[in-house]
Amino acid sequence: MRTLFLGDIMGRSGRRAVLTALPALRRELRLDFIVSNGENAAAGRGITPKIADELFAAGVDVLTGGNHSWDRQEIISYISQTPRLLRPLNLSGSPPGAGSIAVAPQDDRATPVLLVINVMTRLFMEPSDNLFAAVDAVLAEYKLGRDATAILVDCHGEATSEKAALAHYLDGRVTAVLGTHTHVPTCDERILAGGTAFQSDVGMCGSYDSVIGLEKEAAVLRFTNRVQAGFAEAASGAATLCGAVIESDAATGRATAIHRLALGGVLRQARPEGLAFSLPTE
Repeated sequence: MRTLFLGDIMGRSGRRAVLTALPALRRELRLDFIVSNGENAAAGRGITPKIADELFAAGVDVLTGGNHSWDRQEIISYISQTPRLLRPLNLSGSPPGAGSIAVAPQDDRATPVLLVINVMTRLFMEPSDNLFAAVDAVLAEYKLGRDATAILVDCHGEATSEKAALAHYLDGRVTAVLGTHTHVPTCDERILAGGTAFQSDVGMCGSYDSVIGLEKEAAVLRFTNRVQAGFAEAASGAATLCGAVIESDAATGRATAIHRLALGGVLRQARPEGLAFSLPTE
């Protein structure tokens, strides 16, 4: 089974790259599922119902969130009615929406089933509940290879140490633990001893001629002179589409391969074997 996980979609540039690339990626990579973090899709701050609908219509099976999940007020009622749009499972209190979902392929086959779990780390982040216990509660109902053909965890947060700790804690119980939030792709993709694929951060889908996807001039001004006039805008340059392709055994759910993906923009390109599709580079 093959699952594509795309990092944080950042603004219009990132959305355009994703919408352009998805048909070819699904066809050429023979993907069963596509999952993406969408918490920065609306000008870098949150996601709107219209944007979520566009991404679902383009072939995204599940959208995950993070600390910017509530930046758009209109998403509050939408997320309650749209189970394929997740927010972090371990948010404190009783927020609307859900932090996990089990989905079947778009051709409505009974199997395979992908379980997606969205959690947020606690180091250097806003307060939240214990993410380890939150994932354990979901896995008490879903066993890899029995109740789910694959289980993917979006671990949204700053600290690579916390993400790695979660991956080792879940090794053998989930197919993949993939990091989001920093917008910087790491080169530590690997399969752990128990068969769980891991990458500290898959990066973002957006312009890297920027400061983590934001216009560089405003970001530099903020850091050099402590000047912040409103919100920095999402950068509009050519986007790099960043993510990871996970191959897994349909019987056991364990990962058999992880391929880093980087297409277009200014970053060094990384593509799985057999992928001919390209995005514009600078």
